[in-house]
Amino acid sequence: MPNKRSGGGLSPTQQAAKFLGVSVLAGAVLAGIALPAVGALGLAAKGSVESFDELPANMKTPPLSQRTTILDADGGQIATVYSRDRTVVPLKDISPYMQKAIVAIEDSRFYQHGAVDLKGVLRALNKNAQTGGVSEGASTLTQQYVKNVFIEEAGDDPTKVAQATQQTIGRKIRELKYAIQVEEELGKKKILENYLNITFFGQQAYGVEAAAQRYFSTSAKDLSVEQAALLAGIVQSPSRYDPVNDEAEATKRRNTVLQRMAAVGDISRAQAADAMKAPLGLKVSKPKNGCITAVKGAGFFCDYVREVFLTDPVFGKTKEQRAKIWNQGGLTIRTTMDPQSQKAAQRSIKEHVYKSDEVATAVSLVQPGTGKVLAMGQSRPYGFKKNETQINLSVDQSMGGGMGYQPGSTFKPIVAAAALEDGMAANKVYSSPYRMAYPSPVSACDGKRWVNDPNSPAKLQNENSSEVGPYDMREATAKSVNTYYVQMISDIGICPVTTMAKKMGVVRADGDKMPQVPSIALGTQEMSPLTMANAYATFASRGMYCTPIAIESVNRRVGDKTTSLQVPKSTCSRAMSENTADTINALLKGVVEDGTGKKAGLGSRPSAGKTGTTDERYAAWFVGYTPNMAGAVWVGDPAHKRKMVGITIGGRSYGKVFGGEVPGPIWGDMMSGALEGKPVENFNSVHIPDSKPRDRGDGGGGRDDGGNGDNGDGGNDGFIGGLVGGNNGGGGDEPTPSFSIPEGFIRGQGNGGNGNGGRFD
Repeated sequence: MPNKRSGGGLSPTQQAAKFLGVSVLAGAVLAGIALPAVGALGLAAKGSVESFDELPANMKTPPLSQRTTILDADGGQIATVYSRDRTVVPLKDISPYMQKAIVAIEDSRFYQHGAVDLKGVLRALNKNAQTGGVSEGASTLTQQYVKNVFIEEAGDDPTKVAQATQQTIGRKIRELKYAIQVEEELGKKKILENYLNITFFGQQAYGVEAAAQRYFSTSAKDLSVEQAALLAGIVQSPSRYDPVNDEAEATKRRNTVLQRMAAVGDISRAQAADAMKAPLGLKVSKPKNGCITAVKGAGFFCDYVREVFLTDPVFGKTKEQRAKIWNQGGLTIRTTMDPQSQKAAQRSIKEHVYKSDEVATAVSLVQPGTGKVLAMGQSRPYGFKKNETQINLSVDQSMGGGMGYQPGSTFKPIVAAAALEDGMAANKVYSSPYRMAYPSPVSACDGKRWVNDPNSPAKLQNENSSEVGPYDMREATAKSVNTYYVQMISDIGICPVTTMAKKMGVVRADGDKMPQVPSIALGTQEMSPLTMANAYATFASRGMYCTPIAIESVNRRVGDKTTSLQVPKSTCSRAMSENTADTINALLKGVVEDGTGKKAGLGSRPSAGKTGTTDERYAAWFVGYTPNMAGAVWVGDPAHKRKMVGITIGGRSYGKVFGGEVPGPIWGDMMSGALEGKPVENFNSVHIPDSKPRDRGDGGGGRDDGGNGDNGDGGNDGFIGGLVGGNNGGGGDEPTPSFSIPEGFIRGQGNGGNGNGGRFD
């Protein structure tokens, strides 16, 4: 009569034998279970035959997660990123010692048995029954490979990982059936290759190539016998046998592998003895994962590339699909980053702004006519330490950036472009007093009109009291005269300006809509440097706006196959006529030749640009271009708290910071380096007639409200006066329009920069 456990039922060994018998009857053997503990684990053999037969015939093998390599436009490596550090290599590129070591220690009869090693099962059952615990398993390399496939498929989901590794008969049945399938379809060598590429070796290294690099800074094909033995020993318990953290335990395990290799005849006993005397010989390389490892200061560009991949539908219809492809890796991404431009940008940044300064700078370079992002950098490096940041100050919030920064007078050329497209002459004259109230009413979109409050009118003034008109467009642009541009937007209306901005890709960094208020002429809406650089590239390309792109090509390796993925293409459209763009170019050449941007000039190379300094000096800009490159430089406090008055930047003291004083030289040095050796191109010339003396006092069609004897306070009365409690304000019979205040519009009022007044350069 069979022996029974106390309490009834078969003993663990008898249960295991019964389970084994059922499996054999089903035409398969369940191996690798620690089967003296079957009863304790609550496992049952009932139903195992039916479960086996009901499994799908084919195992779905997910692509192995590998590292992704990001390259610059010349093919130089920028960074490697991965969810799992793995580089898949063929068996021929794996040391024979490594192949023998893993077989010797994990499954020495690998080449003699099928998917299941019956002798190994019986041996494990007998030993475990004798010890009453789990002292030996019997899973073959093939079964272990299948288990690793389940784990790989689970990804980083802890619930799925638990399901893939749980000690249940159901999982073992599934593992067995697929092991049989794998043996039939792949053969021993391919199974061994797959196993060595999928298994985890500790220290974030997946696969033997990554492990060889991590522990010995060498390749898998060059592993010596003692190195191979060490790696093979780690597999059973990567944490226990971690040579970095426990050299003694790792050495013992390595020597066990060497003894086993000698026992099965892979090496001689003399070889084993010599190898056992050798030190571990570690040459550990630290994990190099993520944009924090990027070279040439390109961490933020690297991060931008990642954001593009994860947000652009061309890489997958859903966010989940795109994330899955990115996490699986195995991608080689060639980007648009020009190494010469990136180097020049970082050199200029380092020279002019220190990472420990109270304020920071961010720059972006774009190629006109293509939308290619050539460079991106900032003074506070990519990282987690003091004076470092993970926020990309060059891009919009949706792409990993901040809330943006008011561009100040760098927005004025967009107003001028809208006016020229509307038919205004390039020599138009406005009275341009030193200070004035905002003209009212001003037409807006959808038939609405903005109306100033006559009882508490919104006001503005020029930077210097000497700036008193009349001025024409050329002189007003060179001197950045605020009152001229407010009279201009009042003449043409707000809607043509916001429409032109949209055509040029100019949007708020936080994604909010641009409000219908005349103060937008003075750059009160927060933008990112990349947005402004790409907008000015529209002028450089004679009116053609091209959406920014950062990725040239993507190759994806899955197994032995490499395929090319579709990538986003720049979409170009005409934002303005060639004549309008040529006229803006002529106006902005004057800014760098004899205007506020003289310190940004490029000598004999033709260039154009515009300075910008926001109210209270929370931000300063220079945005400029040549026919073949456009760039934007922002300087300021990302937190919008530190005014740039009485400040030291880059080791130099400044009483007041202007757009032409700090950002201008950064731009000039950056562009000089980026364009060195590149062709000198000229702008298309256009004639702007001089304004006639009799035209210079026309007051812009009666829109000169004169000096009101009151200095605009830089923001809040502009907001209140323009949108709250206003009435017809000089028109006589127009009702106050009803405006919806965009979400976030009030944000920034404390900085004095989002209202209708303010001081700009």
